[in-house]
Amino acid sequence: MLAFLTQRLLQIIPTLIIVSMLIFGLQQLLPGDPALIMAGEERDPKVLAEIREQYKLDQPIPVQYLYWVKGVLTGNLGESMRLKSSVSSLVAEKLPVTLQLAFMALLIAIGVGIPAGIVSAVKKETLWDYGANLFALWGLSTPNFWLGILMIFLFSVTLGWLPASGYVRLGEDWKSSLATTIMPAFVLGNALAAVLMRHTRSAMLQAMGTDYVRTARAKGLHENRVVLKHALRNAMTPVITLLALDFGTLLSGAVLTEQIFSIPGFGKLIVDSVFNRDYAVVQGVVLVTSSIYISLNLLADVAYVLVNPRLRG
Repeated sequence: MLAFLTQRLLQIIPTLIIVSMLIFGLQQLLPGDPALIMAGEERDPKVLAEIREQYKLDQPIPVQYLYWVKGVLTGNLGESMRLKSSVSSLVAEKLPVTLQLAFMALLIAIGVGIPAGIVSAVKKETLWDYGANLFALWGLSTPNFWLGILMIFLFSVTLGWLPASGYVRLGEDWKSSLATTIMPAFVLGNALAAVLMRHTRSAMLQAMGTDYVRTARAKGLHENRVVLKHALRNAMTPVITLLALDFGTLLSGAVLTEQIFSIPGFGKLIVDSVFNRDYAVVQGVVLVTSSIYISLNLLADVAYVLVNPRLRG
């Protein structure tokens, strides 16, 4: 296991270097000059020169990249040109909001999608199977913005059970925090649960037809033990991959849902930064998101070995 982890960590280093170069290089392709945006309407040449000098915009792109990498290695992701605050503080402020939302959505998806997939595979071509597939079709076909608006109308406007928008931090009031995030978490978890159900069903059907499952049944083991210990454990590998990738997607792809429910999360931060040509924030946010993606893939590889002992060799 230690050798496996060392090998994977050594692979991550060049990956992060390439990702950082892509992030910085593609950033330069965005139209517009951030110095002009910061200078205001007058755009005094002296002010423009000072801004470009302060943020190293007057330097060649390779030099700007080296300055940025040097800052990243020391924990400094730069300064927001628009908000006049450090990117690290913005990330520290916004990331926990989206992390909470993503974790809740993931828990909803796992709690609904995986059991539905297991039942659908075990009860193949029965009403249970048809019902689970109908649920998956509904989840995949329902737009997030429509479901979000519908839930606001039902649970906030009509029933008055939950707040329509806003966000309360978990540390301030956990009940209010859950109340403000349960609807957007369900909206995000709904589609993911449908995808999980389909992948779990497919993996379970494949596992149920293998020799080791037939052998377990021939030994007289209880069907629940056969399904949960032998079939499910070996069917979890593709599901783990999906969970790792989709959790990263939740962190970077919750923009629309955050907008509908007025949640000040990670997605909204990066969209605002792109529109305002706030290069440092865009670079910092994308770098953090990419690092999380890479870390999740490493955790998925470790989970493969823990779930499936045959991979340990």
